[in-house]
Amino acid sequence: MSDIITAPSHAAFERTTTKWGSITLFIGFLIATSVPFYLLFVADANVDLGNVLTGFLAVFAVYGVFYIVEPLTYFPILGPAGMYQAFLIGNISNKLLPSAIVAQDTIGAKPGTRKGEYAATMAICGAAIIHVASMVIFVGVLGTWLLTLIPEQVTLVAKLYILPAILGGVTVQLIASLRQVKSTLIALAIAALIILVLIPLVPVLAPGDVAIVVTVTIVITWFTRNRAVTDRRTDDGDSVGIN
Repeated sequence: MSDIITAPSHAAFERTTTKWGSITLFIGFLIATSVPFYLLFVADANVDLGNVLTGFLAVFAVYGVFYIVEPLTYFPILGPAGMYQAFLIGNISNKLLPSAIVAQDTIGAKPGTRKGEYAATMAICGAAIIHVASMVIFVGVLGTWLLTLIPEQVTLVAKLYILPAILGGVTVQLIASLRQVKSTLIALAIAALIILVLIPLVPVLAPGDVAIVVTVTIVITWFTRNRAVTDRRTDDGDSVGIN
């Protein structure tokens, strides 16, 4: 009998992650959307279908555009497997995306390549494990006792500045690792115009400011790309992003 072990192919990896990713994500979808039906038909919560639809439309009006923009934005960095993980786990922008970017930058993997996809997948696994472990220790075990030891000023500063600090650091690292100067300048210019000019002129667009910036940046970057280097091959045989 031969002792040769055949390594799984990337195609097998994609088939497996697509199959189980779809199943687990759909199960998560069913669980998440079961709450309104529980309130309607099981719990004595004095809630009717009109209340549920009103709540859904209120949320959809503010965040509906992100249902399209977020997958388009995260996919080039996380890859298919990472997308299944990320949207099931949550906290993508402030936890999973930074973890994936740091992992890719550490091993020199470019987003959009197989190596980058593997790095993002493993980084998300690590982030999820650390997150659950910290939740068990600092919330489940220590709980409110720990909060009583933290000065109120520190709590206030944390609420105001921790998330911007994380996202700012991730943005700088992503810019440095991708080295896409033109795309970066376009993104910064569009963000400045939308946030500082358009939103003050048309305040009703404020809830969708991030979505507008992302969408406009994608469109402009696509039509101003350097077609001579689009879909060029890297040393691991994958296509890379737009220059």
